[in-house]
Amino acid sequence: MRKINTRNFRLATRSTPRDVNRRIVLNLIREYQPISRAELARRMSVRRGTLTPLVRELVESGVVFEKGTAATARGRRPTMLCVRTRGRLVVAVDVRSGRSSIALSDVGGRMLAREMFDTPASPDQLAELLANEVTRLLRLHAPNGGEGCQGIGIVLPGMVDRKTGKLIYAPRLGWRDVDLRSAVTARLGMKVFVESAPIACAMARLWLEPEATRSVNSFAYVSVSEGIGVGLVVNGEMLRGETHTAGEFGHVSLDTSGPLCVCGRRGCWEALACNAATVDRYVETLTGAPVKSDGAVRRARKSTFPGIEEVVRRARGGETAAVQALVETATHIGRGLALIVSAFNPGRIYVGGEITEAWEFLEAPIREALVTGTIPGSAGRTLVVPDSSLAEYRLLGAVALVTAPGYAALAVG
Repeated sequence: MRKINTRNFRLATRSTPRDVNRRIVLNLIREYQPISRAELARRMSVRRGTLTPLVRELVESGVVFEKGTAATARGRRPTMLCVRTRGRLVVAVDVRSGRSSIALSDVGGRMLAREMFDTPASPDQLAELLANEVTRLLRLHAPNGGEGCQGIGIVLPGMVDRKTGKLIYAPRLGWRDVDLRSAVTARLGMKVFVESAPIACAMARLWLEPEATRSVNSFAYVSVSEGIGVGLVVNGEMLRGETHTAGEFGHVSLDTSGPLCVCGRRGCWEALACNAATVDRYVETLTGAPVKSDGAVRRARKSTFPGIEEVVRRARGGETAAVQALVETATHIGRGLALIVSAFNPGRIYVGGEITEAWEFLEAPIREALVTGTIPGSAGRTLVVPDSSLAEYRLLGAVALVTAPGYAALAVG
C-alpha cells in the first residue's frame, strides 16, 4: 500500500471517484485496444450503463475514438474503442555529449520526422537552438503549425530533479544546476518535460509498450551509451529516491584500480562498460597499446577511432578483436546487473543502447556474470532482454515524458 505523504497531498473531492474511474477506463483501452464497451465492462466488473458516460466523456474530449466494428457470432456487432494518436503530437529531444536528436512523434510513439544536430557547449545555446528547431519542425511537419502539440520531452545524460525539472549534474556535458525546462518554456510557451535518459526509457517501456510489461510490475531499464544509467520501476511506479537520484549504479565502483571515470573515481561500472570503454578495448586489442582515458585525448581521437556502431558492425562481420571487446564489455554489464538484481530483484531487466545490436555476443557473458554475482536461487534467473526499439529508444523516452501524466494514477492523498 502507498503511504499518504502528509507533506505533499491533495484532498479528495466529489469528482475524484469519477476522475479515477475515467482514468482506469482510459488505461484499459490503451492496453487492450481495440476493445468493445462490453469487454471494458467485463474487465471492470461493472454494468454497461455505469461505463457509458465515462466512455462518452473520453470520446467527446478527443482522447478516445470509435474504430469500426468487430465480427461476432450473433447479435449486433460491437463498436471498438481506441486511443487517438493522430493529430496529437509530441516533440522529443535526446541530448547527448556529441550529437543530439530531435523528432516529431505522435503520442503513441510513431516517429514522423527526425533530425540530428551538434550539441551546443552551453545550456543557454541549447535552449536557443531548441526553440528554433522546434518551431521549424512543427512548421514543416505538423498541421496548422503545431496545433495539437502536447508538449516537449527532453532526455538528458545526467541526474534530474523531478519536481523542479532542473538538471542536477551531467558529468559528460560538464553541466551543473541547469534549469533547461524554464529556459525552453520561456522561449516557446509550451509544456516542457525534462528527465534523465534511463528513467525516461523506463517510462517508455511502462507507458508506450504496455503489452511488454503487463506481466511484470517491477523492472529495471539499463541504458548503455556514453554512460550507464538505470531506471527502476517498482510496483508500476518509478523509484526516484529522497533526492531524485535513485538508480545511479553507473557510478558504483566495481574495481578501485580500474580506469578513471568522468566522475573522478576509478573503476565505475560506467567506466568499464560504456561505449567509449568498448571502443578503447577494441583499439587496444588491435594496436597492443593501452588507450589513454583523458577526456581531451578522447575528444581529439573521435575522428580517427571507430564508433561503437562500427565495432558492432565488425563483430557481426566476424572480426575477432571486435567480438572480444564486446564480450568483455558484456561481462562488465552482467556484473553491474548483479548489483541491481541483488538490491531490487526486478521481474525483468531491459538493456538499451547501440551495443545491443550485437546481442548474440552479449547475452551469454551477461548471463554468466549475473549468475556468478548473485546468491544462488531465483535472483540469477531474472530475465534480461534487449530493448526492442534500438533506433529510437531515448526519443521514445522523451515521448513518454509528455504522454505518461495523462495515464498515471491520480494523486488523491
